[in-house]
Amino acid sequence: MSPREIVPDSEGASVIARLPGMARDLVQLARFDRPIGAWLLFWPGAWAVALAGEAGERWPLLLWLALGSVVMRGAGCVYNDIVDRDLDRQVTRTAARPIASGRISLRVAWAWLLLLCLVGLVVLLQLRPLAQLIALASLALVAAYPFMKRITWWPQAWLGLVFTWAALVGWAEATDGLNATGLLLYAGALFWVLGYDTIYALQDIEDDALAGVKSSARALGAKVRIGVAVFYMLALMLWAAAFWSVRPQWLGLAALLPVAVHLAWQVAGLKPGSSADALRRFRSNRFAGMLLFLACLVVGATA
Repeated sequence: MSPREIVPDSEGASVIARLPGMARDLVQLARFDRPIGAWLLFWPGAWAVALAGEAGERWPLLLWLALGSVVMRGAGCVYNDIVDRDLDRQVTRTAARPIASGRISLRVAWAWLLLLCLVGLVVLLQLRPLAQLIALASLALVAAYPFMKRITWWPQAWLGLVFTWAALVGWAEATDGLNATGLLLYAGALFWVLGYDTIYALQDIEDDALAGVKSSARALGAKVRIGVAVFYMLALMLWAAAFWSVRPQWLGLAALLPVAVHLAWQVAGLKPGSSADALRRFRSNRFAGMLLFLACLVVGATA
Protein backbone atom coordinates (compact mmCIF):
# COMPACT_ATOMS: atom_id res chain seq x y z
CA MET A 1 0.00 0.00 0.00
CA SER A 2 1.14 3.57 -0.55
CA PRO A 3 2.47 5.26 2.61
CA ARG A 4 0.48 8.35 1.62
CA GLU A 5 -2.68 6.42 2.43
CA ILE A 6 -1.87 6.78 6.12
CA VAL A 7 -1.60 10.38 7.26
CA PRO A 8 1.48 11.30 9.33
CA ASP A 9 -0.37 11.90 12.61
CA SER A 10 -2.20 8.55 12.65
CA GLU A 11 -1.71 6.56 15.85
CA GLY A 12 -1.17 2.83 15.51
CA ALA A 13 -0.20 3.17 11.85
CA SER A 14 0.97 -0.46 11.66
CA VAL A 15 -2.47 -1.67 12.76
CA ILE A 16 -4.22 0.68 10.33
CA ALA A 17 -2.03 -0.61 7.49
CA ARG A 18 -3.28 -4.18 8.04
CA LEU A 19 -6.94 -3.27 7.57
CA PRO A 20 -8.67 -3.96 4.21
CA GLY A 21 -8.71 -0.92 1.94
CA MET A 22 -12.30 0.24 2.47
CA ALA A 23 -12.22 -0.37 6.23
CA ARG A 24 -8.94 1.53 6.51
CA ASP A 25 -10.34 4.47 4.59
CA LEU A 26 -13.52 4.62 6.71
CA VAL A 27 -11.48 4.48 9.92
CA GLN A 28 -9.31 7.33 8.71
CA LEU A 29 -12.27 9.31 7.43
CA ALA A 30 -13.83 9.27 10.91
CA ARG A 31 -10.38 9.82 12.49
CA PHE A 32 -10.70 6.69 14.63
CA ASP A 33 -6.96 6.31 14.08
CA ARG A 34 -6.47 9.65 15.85
CA PRO A 35 -8.41 9.34 19.13
CA ILE A 36 -7.12 12.66 20.48
CA GLY A 37 -10.15 14.45 18.98
CA ALA A 38 -12.60 12.14 20.76
CA TRP A 39 -10.76 12.73 24.04
CA LEU A 40 -10.92 16.48 23.60
CA LEU A 41 -14.64 16.32 22.82
CA PHE A 42 -15.31 14.04 25.80
CA TRP A 43 -13.48 15.90 28.56
CA PRO A 44 -15.74 18.99 28.86
CA GLY A 45 -18.79 16.78 29.36
CA ALA A 46 -16.93 14.69 31.93
CA TRP A 47 -15.81 17.86 33.75
CA ALA A 48 -19.42 19.02 34.04
CA VAL A 49 -20.63 15.72 35.50
CA ALA A 50 -17.71 15.63 37.96
CA LEU A 51 -18.05 19.27 39.06
CA ALA A 52 -21.77 18.70 39.65
CA GLY A 53 -20.78 15.94 42.10
CA GLU A 54 -22.44 13.23 39.99
CA ALA A 55 -19.45 11.30 38.60
CA GLY A 56 -19.64 8.47 41.13
CA GLU A 57 -23.37 7.88 41.08
CA ARG A 58 -23.83 8.46 37.36
CA TRP A 59 -20.78 6.71 35.93
CA PRO A 60 -22.91 5.16 33.12
CA LEU A 61 -23.51 8.74 31.92
CA LEU A 62 -19.75 9.15 31.48
CA LEU A 63 -19.71 6.02 29.31
CA TRP A 64 -22.56 7.32 27.16
CA LEU A 65 -20.77 10.66 26.80
CA ALA A 66 -17.62 8.79 25.77
CA LEU A 67 -19.46 6.84 23.09
CA GLY A 68 -21.17 10.00 21.88
CA SER A 69 -17.83 11.78 21.68
CA VAL A 70 -16.31 9.05 19.52
CA VAL A 71 -19.16 8.77 17.01
CA MET A 72 -20.08 12.45 16.80
CA ARG A 73 -16.47 13.52 16.46
CA GLY A 74 -16.25 10.93 13.67
CA ALA A 75 -19.40 12.28 12.04
CA GLY A 76 -18.08 15.83 12.28
CA CYS A 77 -14.82 14.80 10.62
CA VAL A 78 -16.65 13.07 7.76
CA TYR A 79 -18.81 16.15 7.19
CA ASN A 80 -15.78 18.42 7.40
CA ASP A 81 -13.91 16.35 4.79
CA ILE A 82 -16.91 16.37 2.46
CA VAL A 83 -17.07 20.17 2.59
CA ASP A 84 -13.30 20.71 2.56
CA ARG A 85 -12.35 18.17 -0.10
CA ASP A 86 -11.07 20.83 -2.54
CA LEU A 87 -9.08 22.71 0.09
CA ASP A 88 -7.65 19.46 1.48
CA ARG A 89 -6.10 18.67 -1.89
CA GLN A 90 -4.03 21.87 -1.61
CA VAL A 91 -2.53 21.13 1.83
CA THR A 92 0.28 18.58 2.15
CA ARG A 93 -0.93 17.15 5.48
CA THR A 94 -4.51 16.60 4.27
CA ALA A 95 -4.07 15.75 0.58
CA ALA A 96 -4.03 12.00 1.34
CA ARG A 97 -7.38 12.03 3.17
CA PRO A 98 -9.81 9.45 1.71
CA ILE A 99 -12.21 11.90 0.05
CA ALA A 100 -9.60 14.42 -1.10
CA SER A 101 -7.52 11.65 -2.67
CA GLY A 102 -10.56 10.07 -4.34
CA ARG A 103 -10.35 6.73 -2.49
CA ILE A 104 -13.81 7.28 -0.95
CA SER A 105 -16.73 8.53 -3.04
CA LEU A 106 -19.13 11.18 -1.80
CA ARG A 107 -21.96 8.63 -1.76
CA VAL A 108 -20.05 6.31 0.56
CA ALA A 109 -19.00 9.25 2.73
CA TRP A 110 -22.59 10.43 3.17
CA ALA A 111 -23.72 6.88 4.04
CA TRP A 112 -20.93 6.59 6.64
CA LEU A 113 -21.96 9.95 8.09
CA LEU A 114 -25.56 8.80 8.42
CA LEU A 115 -24.55 5.58 10.18
CA LEU A 116 -22.44 7.48 12.72
CA CYS A 117 -25.30 9.91 13.35
CA LEU A 118 -27.68 7.01 14.01
CA VAL A 119 -25.36 5.77 16.76
CA GLY A 120 -25.26 9.33 18.10
CA LEU A 121 -29.07 9.29 18.17
CA VAL A 122 -28.99 6.25 20.44
CA VAL A 123 -26.79 8.22 22.84
CA LEU A 124 -29.06 11.26 22.62
CA LEU A 125 -32.07 9.18 23.68
CA GLN A 126 -30.35 8.31 26.98
CA LEU A 127 -30.45 11.97 28.08
CA ARG A 128 -33.05 14.12 29.80
CA PRO A 129 -35.19 16.36 27.56
CA LEU A 130 -33.30 19.56 28.44
CA ALA A 131 -29.94 17.93 27.70
CA GLN A 132 -31.36 16.56 24.45
CA LEU A 133 -32.45 20.03 23.33
CA ILE A 134 -29.07 21.52 24.18
CA ALA A 135 -27.28 18.73 22.32
CA LEU A 136 -29.44 19.23 19.23
CA ALA A 137 -28.76 22.97 19.29
CA SER A 138 -25.09 22.24 18.59
CA LEU A 139 -25.87 20.89 15.12
CA ALA A 140 -26.13 24.38 13.62
CA LEU A 141 -22.67 25.24 14.96
CA VAL A 142 -21.24 21.96 13.66
CA ALA A 143 -22.74 22.51 10.19
CA ALA A 144 -21.24 26.01 9.94
CA TYR A 145 -17.75 25.16 11.21
CA PRO A 146 -16.10 23.99 7.95
CA PHE A 147 -16.94 27.32 6.32
CA MET A 148 -15.41 29.48 9.08
CA LYS A 149 -11.84 29.13 7.78
CA ARG A 150 -13.03 30.80 4.58
CA ILE A 151 -14.65 33.85 6.21
CA THR A 152 -12.83 34.56 9.48
CA TRP A 153 -9.28 34.57 10.81
CA TRP A 154 -10.56 32.85 13.96
CA PRO A 155 -12.12 29.51 12.95
CA GLN A 156 -10.50 28.09 16.09
CA ALA A 157 -12.89 30.21 18.18
CA TRP A 158 -15.84 28.65 16.37
CA LEU A 159 -14.35 25.21 16.98
CA GLY A 160 -14.25 26.19 20.65
CA LEU A 161 -18.00 26.76 20.60
CA VAL A 162 -18.51 23.32 19.04
CA PHE A 163 -15.92 21.17 20.81
CA THR A 164 -16.89 22.29 24.31
CA TRP A 165 -20.64 21.93 23.89
CA ALA A 166 -20.57 18.71 25.90
CA ALA A 167 -19.94 20.83 29.00
CA LEU A 168 -23.43 22.33 28.63
CA VAL A 169 -24.96 18.94 27.81
CA GLY A 170 -23.23 17.25 30.74
CA TRP A 171 -24.17 19.99 33.21
CA ALA A 172 -27.81 20.00 32.09
CA GLU A 173 -27.99 16.22 32.33
CA ALA A 174 -26.29 16.07 35.75
CA THR A 175 -28.27 18.92 37.34
CA ASP A 176 -31.41 19.04 35.15
CA GLY A 177 -30.74 22.74 34.64
CA LEU A 178 -28.24 25.28 33.39
CA ASN A 179 -26.74 28.00 35.59
CA ALA A 180 -23.72 30.29 35.88
CA THR A 181 -21.41 27.48 36.98
CA GLY A 182 -22.07 25.45 33.87
CA LEU A 183 -21.67 28.49 31.65
CA LEU A 184 -18.36 29.45 33.30
CA LEU A 185 -17.05 25.93 32.82
CA TYR A 186 -18.09 26.07 29.16
CA ALA A 187 -16.53 29.50 28.61
CA GLY A 188 -13.24 28.34 30.11
CA ALA A 189 -13.25 25.29 27.88
CA LEU A 190 -13.80 27.52 24.84
CA PHE A 191 -10.55 29.42 25.51
CA TRP A 192 -8.78 26.11 26.16
CA VAL A 193 -9.80 24.95 22.68
CA LEU A 194 -8.78 28.28 21.17
CA GLY A 195 -5.34 27.77 22.69
CA TYR A 196 -4.71 24.17 21.73
CA ASP A 197 -6.20 24.47 18.24
CA THR A 198 -4.00 27.49 17.55
CA ILE A 199 -1.07 25.21 18.39
CA TYR A 200 -2.49 22.56 16.05
CA ALA A 201 -2.87 25.11 13.24
CA LEU A 202 0.88 25.79 13.35
CA GLN A 203 1.37 22.53 11.42
CA ASP A 204 -0.33 23.93 8.32
CA ILE A 205 0.59 27.60 8.51
CA GLU A 206 2.62 27.65 5.28
CA ASP A 207 0.20 25.55 3.22
CA ASP A 208 -2.75 27.54 4.63
CA ALA A 209 -1.14 30.74 3.42
CA LEU A 210 -0.76 29.34 -0.10
CA ALA A 211 -4.33 27.99 -0.14
CA GLY A 212 -5.82 31.16 1.36
CA VAL A 213 -7.08 29.35 4.47
CA LYS A 214 -7.45 31.58 7.54
CA SER A 215 -6.44 30.54 11.07
CA SER A 216 -5.64 32.03 14.46
CA ALA A 217 -2.04 30.86 14.05
CA ARG A 218 -1.69 32.98 10.90
CA ALA A 219 -3.52 35.91 12.51
CA LEU A 220 -1.21 35.92 15.54
CA GLY A 221 1.98 35.45 13.52
CA ALA A 222 5.10 36.02 15.60
CA LYS A 223 2.94 36.60 18.69
CA VAL A 224 1.44 33.11 18.64
CA ARG A 225 3.07 32.04 21.92
CA ILE A 226 1.74 35.14 23.70
CA GLY A 227 -1.69 34.55 22.20
CA VAL A 228 -1.85 30.94 23.38
CA ALA A 229 -0.68 32.03 26.84
CA VAL A 230 -3.51 34.58 27.04
CA PHE A 231 -6.08 32.02 25.92
CA TYR A 232 -4.93 29.53 28.56
CA MET A 233 -4.89 32.21 31.27
CA LEU A 234 -8.47 33.16 30.45
CA ALA A 235 -9.46 29.48 30.54
CA LEU A 236 -7.94 29.07 34.00
CA MET A 237 -9.61 32.24 35.30
CA LEU A 238 -13.03 31.11 34.10
CA TRP A 239 -12.54 27.61 35.51
CA ALA A 240 -11.48 29.16 38.82
CA ALA A 241 -14.71 31.17 38.85
CA ALA A 242 -16.71 27.99 38.18
CA PHE A 243 -14.90 26.19 41.01
CA TRP A 244 -15.45 29.13 43.37
CA SER A 245 -19.18 29.10 42.64
CA VAL A 246 -19.30 25.46 43.73
CA ARG A 247 -16.83 25.65 46.64
CA PRO A 248 -15.89 29.22 47.68
CA GLN A 249 -12.62 28.27 49.34
CA TRP A 250 -9.02 28.84 48.27
CA LEU A 251 -8.25 25.15 48.72
CA GLY A 252 -10.75 24.42 45.96
CA LEU A 253 -8.81 26.63 43.57
CA ALA A 254 -5.60 24.77 44.44
CA ALA A 255 -7.02 21.80 42.55
CA LEU A 256 -6.36 23.78 39.35
CA LEU A 257 -2.59 23.99 39.94
CA PRO A 258 -1.64 20.73 38.12
CA VAL A 259 -3.50 21.69 34.93
CA ALA A 260 -2.12 25.24 35.18
CA VAL A 261 1.44 23.88 35.33
CA HIS A 262 0.77 21.63 32.35
CA LEU A 263 -0.62 24.45 30.22
CA ALA A 264 2.36 26.62 31.20
CA TRP A 265 4.65 23.83 29.98
CA GLN A 266 2.89 23.82 26.62
CA VAL A 267 3.43 27.55 26.16
CA ALA A 268 6.96 27.80 27.56
CA GLY A 269 8.46 25.21 25.22
CA LEU A 270 6.33 25.87 22.14
CA LYS A 271 8.36 25.95 18.91
CA PRO A 272 6.18 27.68 16.29
CA GLY A 273 8.40 26.51 13.43
CA SER A 274 8.22 22.81 14.30
CA SER A 275 5.23 20.77 13.12
CA ALA A 276 6.32 17.81 15.25
CA ASP A 277 6.46 19.95 18.38
CA ALA A 278 3.07 21.50 17.63
CA LEU A 279 1.50 18.06 17.23
CA ARG A 280 3.10 16.77 20.44
CA ARG A 281 1.87 19.71 22.52
CA PHE A 282 -1.56 19.58 20.93
CA ARG A 283 -1.90 15.89 21.75
CA SER A 284 -0.80 16.51 25.33
CA ASN A 285 -4.14 18.19 25.94
CA ARG A 286 -5.74 14.80 26.52
CA PHE A 287 -3.59 14.81 29.68
CA ALA A 288 -4.63 18.40 30.46
CA GLY A 289 -8.24 17.29 30.18
CA MET A 290 -7.63 14.44 32.61
CA LEU A 291 -5.99 16.79 35.12
CA LEU A 292 -8.98 19.13 35.01
CA PHE A 293 -11.35 16.17 35.35
CA LEU A 294 -9.56 15.12 38.53
CA ALA A 295 -9.80 18.71 39.82
CA CYS A 296 -13.54 18.79 39.07
CA LEU A 297 -13.93 15.41 40.75
CA VAL A 298 -12.29 16.66 43.96
CA VAL A 299 -14.21 19.95 44.09
CA GLY A 300 -17.54 18.41 43.11
CA ALA A 301 -17.23 15.59 45.66
CA THR A 302 -16.31 17.92 48.53
CA ALA A 303 -18.68 20.83 47.81
